[in-house]
Amino acid sequence: MEIRIPPVGESIHEALLAAWRVADGAFIEQGAVLCDLETDKVNIEVTAEMAGTVQIAVPAGQTLPVGAIIGAIVPAAAAHSRAVATPPAAPSPAGPVPVNPGAARLARERGLAAAELTGSGPGGRVTVDDVMAHQAQALEKLDSAAPAGARSTPHPPPAAGDRPVRREPMSPLRQRIAARLLAARQQTAMLTTFNEADLGRLRELRTRHQEHFTAHHGVRLGLMSFFVKATVEALRAYPGVNARIDGGDIVYHDYYDIGIAVGTDRGLVVPVLRDADGLTFAEIELRISELAQKANDRKLTLAELEGGTFTISNGGIYGSLLSTPILNPPQSGVLGMHAIQERPVARDGQVVVRPMMYLALSYDHRLIDGREAVGFLKLVKEYLEDPEELLLEL
Repeated sequence: MEIRIPPVGESIHEALLAAWRVADGAFIEQGAVLCDLETDKVNIEVTAEMAGTVQIAVPAGQTLPVGAIIGAIVPAAAAHSRAVATPPAAPSPAGPVPVNPGAARLARERGLAAAELTGSGPGGRVTVDDVMAHQAQALEKLDSAAPAGARSTPHPPPAAGDRPVRREPMSPLRQRIAARLLAARQQTAMLTTFNEADLGRLRELRTRHQEHFTAHHGVRLGLMSFFVKATVEALRAYPGVNARIDGGDIVYHDYYDIGIAVGTDRGLVVPVLRDADGLTFAEIELRISELAQKANDRKLTLAELEGGTFTISNGGIYGSLLSTPILNPPQSGVLGMHAIQERPVARDGQVVVRPMMYLALSYDHRLIDGREAVGFLKLVKEYLEDPEELLLEL
């Protein structure tokens, strides 16, 4: 039985064979994990559909198209009766030389054709370094062919040339993050507005009800459920912030799928709380905890990552005091939370110390006017400062 890169979703066409979990020639049982795959959205564990001896055809570290053969499982009886040939590696896809966008642009600027270049990236993909190396080699050949008097004096090597460096290929997820962040800056008219919220009453409410809430629901009452509830109510009042641009149309979402940005050791992922408007505080806290655990265990599914209408990002857990969150296209808005800091503020003519948090809303100015953005963020602030209106379900 052949082991192939399995289909994951319509939008995923290739995967990185990150690691084999079994050794070549090892005997495995049905259901055992064979290898780990990484895509630009999710990680996948490939499991054995039958028991037998594993024959590895492709080493880890290669990016392969969906359907590519990476090995085989030989039934135990067949393994004892004959020597099993190693299945062939997946053929390289026919077609033009794959070139990274940045490398293609640099090659055009230098007058180089893709066919002239040799790629060192995954799957033979040409990188910017390959273009620079090709041109450097060409210049060396020209210099060596020139008359002795015309040759330029070689420059001494840089002082730091012998310092150790480490070069690692970007993971599919990191490449995806880089591409999406760049697209957010280039394809939207992104702007950010700021406000600050006094979270004193919210903190007091959490302290007062924490024990009862935890005993009743089996989960702690955190900050994020308040932010999700406040965001949903503000989105109801400002539906344009929950919309997106599709060509010449504006698509208004009459549902509230809120993405929650989660940092992992591989990068940022944004699992989605489906129909957040219908979730209780306890359900929000439980679901966020589950999604965060799955993100850290690399077990999020494609369905849990796609289709959000708005995103909340909490840089405060890392100590960020103020930042500009980046849009998550095609969404038109993202709310940034930050660290709570005891700060002196003016209240009724007196200076008092209160637990304050800066709030940031980045939005697509093509769709959302400044008045809407400011009004949305101000409403979020008001709900957070008067949390009783959000109605705890104890």
